[in-house]
Amino acid sequence: AGGAAGRARATVRSAMSFADRVEALLGAPTTTSYAVLAVEVERDRWAHAATAVRDELGLSFFDLLTAVDRAAAGFEVVLRLWSPTDRQALLLRTCCQREDPRVPSLTGVFGGAAWHERATAELFGIGFDGHPDLAPLLLAAGFEGHPLRKDFPLAARAVKPWPGAKEPGESDADLATGRRRRLTAPGIPDWPAS
Repeated sequence: AGGAAGRARATVRSAMSFADRVEALLGAPTTTSYAVLAVEVERDRWAHAATAVRDELGLSFFDLLTAVDRAAAGFEVVLRLWSPTDRQALLLRTCCQREDPRVPSLTGVFGGAAWHERATAELFGIGFDGHPDLAPLLLAAGFEGHPLRKDFPLAARAVKPWPGAKEPGESDADLATGRRRRLTAPGIPDWPAS
């Protein structure tokens, strides 16, 4: 009887799309952008969700973990996993606020997460609760700040003009008016023209 029930579950599972299986497992809607399936989970369910998709959906290949600075909306931590047998990929996402930039560590789920979490902690200032050692990894000793945050001042932009014909965010219409204002990098004072 157990064998028949297992075959019945396998038949139902194979009839469901990969997106449907992810949604049923995690209880969260999926989105697709540029042919990549993604799902967002609550921060406190981060490690549970990563474990569930690894164990239940075969997403056993840890590809990448990084973050995106969403400015006032906080940080989005992104994990890309891959199933070698089903040839399916999934982006697992969670968010944390700027005031409390931390998520649970995935080092207990994927050994490869240790390096990625160290890099993300150093470059974005996001803490990973339960990580065995978030020692600096990529930046020079004594480096202050988190250079991939949007509010990190880019000193080179203060002393060297943008090399392009247009400043970032500038349009052709701005060029046509003849009234161009040199933009400054975040964190750099807007000094009066001399």
